Amino acid sequence: MASKEPEHEHREDEEAPAAEDEDTGAQVAPIVKLEEVAVSTGEENEDPILDLKSKLYRFDKEGNQWKERGAGTVKLLKHKETGKVRLVMRQSKTLKICANHLVLPTMTVQEHAGNDKSCLWHASDYADGELKDELFCIRFASVENCKTFMQMFQEVAESQKPKEENKDASDAAGQLEKLSFQEKAGEKAVAKKEENETKVDTEKADTENKDGEPASST
Repeated sequence: MASKEPEHEHREDEEAPAAEDEDTGAQVAPIVKLEEVAVSTGEENEDPILDLKSKLYRFDKEGNQWKERGAGTVKLLKHKETGKVRLVMRQSKTLKICANHLVLPTMTVQEHAGNDKSCLWHASDYADGELKDELFCIRFASVENCKTFMQMFQEVAESQKPKEENKDASDAAGQLEKLSFQEKAGEKAVAKKEENETKVDTEKADTENKDGEPASST
């Protein structure tokens, strides 16, 4: 007869625990090493003096219509060393630059005739990587924000005038004030002279009248 294998031997094989993975201590280096990269915005040497949410448009001369450049935050940034101020605006989601130009002393900002929350100005813009003469229109959420932008824009433009020009303007104002003072002093001197001459003439006339009177008889 053929012998039959004992059932307990099969049970031992089935119940025998699987061998655990041995820790060899080996370390696997990552295939790609990621390094931390510092991201530069180009605004590190500038201080923001204005920061407002808005929507920007540019006038398309060929199509003779306004085209939206993007909605985001418009900033006026003052350089810490040179003192120059530039206007920068980025789109909210993509952070794409839609306006980037210096604020020059020749620039002026004007109210939009049809919307008191909007204003317009001309600029040589560098947002697309090359200088372009652009006509911009910017719209804010409130009239107050629009007025704040316009006021700050004009103040910055005035402040960018050369110091020599500002000095000449101050000197001219001083000269005008000095001339005005001299004119007043001259008028007073002339009036005083006329008053003295009148007084002398009066005294002389009185003396002549006395000399011409007949002597009284006793």
